[in-house]
Amino acid sequence: MASLNPLQGTLGHRRAAHLLRRTSFRFTKSRVDSLAAQTVNQAVASILQLYPLQRDQPVYDNPNDLTTHENGVWCLPPGQPLPPSMTGILDFQLRPFITSWWMHEALFDQGISHKMALFLHQFNQATLNSFGNTHFFDYLQLMRWGSLGNFRAFSFKVIADNVMLRYLNNQQNTANNPNENFAREFLELFTIGKGPQVAPGDYTNYTEDDIIAAAKVLTGVRTQIQRTQIDPDTGIPTGVYTPGQHNWTEKKFSARFQDLTIPAVTVPAQRTAAKMVEELNMFVNKVFEQSETAKNLCRRLYRYFVSPKITDEIENDVIVPLSNTLVAANWEIKPVLQQLFRSEHFFDADDSDNKNEIVGGIIKSPLDLMFQAHSFFNMPVPDPNATADRLHLMYTRLGFLTTGAGMNLFFASDVAGYPGFYQHPDYSRAWFNSSSIITRYRVPFNYLTGKLNPDGGNGLGNQLFTRLDIAAWTKNSGFVTDPSDAWLLVREFLLYLLPEEVDDQRFEYFYTNVFLDGLPADDWTYEWQTYVQTGNDAEVRTILERFLKAVMYSPEYQTF
Repeated sequence: MASLNPLQGTLGHRRAAHLLRRTSFRFTKSRVDSLAAQTVNQAVASILQLYPLQRDQPVYDNPNDLTTHENGVWCLPPGQPLPPSMTGILDFQLRPFITSWWMHEALFDQGISHKMALFLHQFNQATLNSFGNTHFFDYLQLMRWGSLGNFRAFSFKVIADNVMLRYLNNQQNTANNPNENFAREFLELFTIGKGPQVAPGDYTNYTEDDIIAAAKVLTGVRTQIQRTQIDPDTGIPTGVYTPGQHNWTEKKFSARFQDLTIPAVTVPAQRTAAKMVEELNMFVNKVFEQSETAKNLCRRLYRYFVSPKITDEIENDVIVPLSNTLVAANWEIKPVLQQLFRSEHFFDADDSDNKNEIVGGIIKSPLDLMFQAHSFFNMPVPDPNATADRLHLMYTRLGFLTTGAGMNLFFASDVAGYPGFYQHPDYSRAWFNSSSIITRYRVPFNYLTGKLNPDGGNGLGNQLFTRLDIAAWTKNSGFVTDPSDAWLLVREFLLYLLPEEVDDQRFEYFYTNVFLDGLPADDWTYEWQTYVQTGNDAEVRTILERFLKAVMYSPEYQTF
């Protein structure tokens, strides 16, 4: 029986590593060790925080002024000129800096906020080129605002987001020219979900007539290029409500929404922006009165953080209780995440076999694959104040790797998002296919050489601006208790890099066949001591790189 009962006692290494891998892009030994000594309540409280951002804004000084971005790349200090490579470029050419900024923040986020922001982005999909780069930054700020906040409030704010309005064509949704795109996605993707089709135009949770009625409610919500309309709750620029473009006729919904009727507004003086907001509130509140809305969100959270497999047992013992918690908490997301991450089920501790369901049961997304390795080995990042253009280029090239691995960040393949997060029945297996496997298996080469492509030469265009010096890292990081002890070194690497502790046979493969390459352990001790004494790392680097590549190529490493 799947159990949401809280886990008792301190976490220990295995569970702490599992919690951190699933909830954060930043995976470090020190963080795992710290969480391992805590109770589940303490550890989850540490994860469920909005940690301060590293850089306040990516490409402009004043969020309300589109004309000053030339002096604000990566929040350069006042008066500091742009790098020569950035002068004279156009606004749309700065869009990659948005992605670079977000990736930089995600890499250094000790908590869950960027993982949750990506979750919200997945189901409230928009692409980076939907509108201006500053508008997309506003969109990302909204994802952060909603990451640990109120889901109903977030869903309402999405309706007036400039990027979302443009991406889903609500700019064309007027009283005389209806467009149903936004209404359809609000129901299908943002909130309640379709459910099985039971009749023509009837999807269990709503009907085609409901989409038509919802589209009427959404008429007249328009984008604002100038970004002077600021939402008082979020502080983020929004779209505008234009009564002259709104459909003021009656909006009647089906029995799926208890025959909700929003009456016509016949008095011209009453046709105001405030009345439009009132109509939207009636519609959104009715959607959130349906039990399936809470269940749909909880299923998505479960598949994203726990497992793609939702059996009848999981539905009854996990999804339904989580959805009850969500409704009881007035749609605050944090209590649901607390209940889930504190549970015996999340740690696969609710049955006699604790290695058969959860831990190691999801294939890492490309972002998890890149960033958890990047943070674990504390790979260098250029100083954004001194080298804004190089910092941008580094993340652009990391983005090149994630794209090659099947995840073009902020350019999902369709409005439903990235297939690895939603596509039944494969889910995370979609990250691992014939088109992505080469890039995934090239990650050790990329990080050990600092190059993108083995055949790309040594030019600037083939550099990542970061490289893992594995010999120096092993010597200086304090990760290995005694690097001269081959057995201990292999054990400690495997303990942190793989989701489960390996059995004796698997350990023997990595230790004897890969690391020692059939030679006596004393040979490694001699080579390591020689390296420490002389500084010549040629021999130990060869061995460490061979071993690290084998670990990162392994099926276990590809999962978490």
